[in-house]
Amino acid sequence: MTATLILVDIQKGMDVSDYWGPRNNPDAEQRAADLLHHWRAQNWPVIHVRHDSTNPKSPLQGPGIEIKDEVAPLPHEPVLTKSVNSGFIGTDLEARLRNADATDLVICGITTPHCVSTTVRMAANLGFTVQVAADACATFAAAANTSFDDGPSPTAEEVHRAALSHLHTEFATVTTSDKIIAG
Repeated sequence: MTATLILVDIQKGMDVSDYWGPRNNPDAEQRAADLLHHWRAQNWPVIHVRHDSTNPKSPLQGPGIEIKDEVAPLPHEPVLTKSVNSGFIGTDLEARLRNADATDLVICGITTPHCVSTTVRMAANLGFTVQVAADACATFAAAANTSFDDGPSPTAEEVHRAALSHLHTEFATVTTSDKIIAG
């Protein structure tokens, strides 16, 4: 399988815990780096997507827009900048994939229920075959707003697992980085 690896929003601004709150999966960046190193060793295509927030309070602006060192792009790897949840909106991601005759994608990143999920859903709706590396994704408890009913707030891990379960089989195959690397 020669899939295109898409790394979504693995940015320095995601480390601002005062803004985001409790997080799950502290190893997500390392698992994403494992995938990235494997892709580079095979000379397979890699695309980085980053979020440039329009929210003036968001840490995903200024220095926070920079991609984390663990998965920093090489000069020849495209970096697409978006300001909405989907990597396909406001970027040339679909055109790049179509021009490369890509059909299979591996997607990972932060946050699982927002930008990762939206990018995966759109990719599937556009006809791409998608795998999600669950252990190379992460989210925050604040990603689930339960203020609509004053119910209990889920943990970051519960939010992460729920988002992945909504993607699995309908939009993607959810698996692990080790299984993807093993082929």
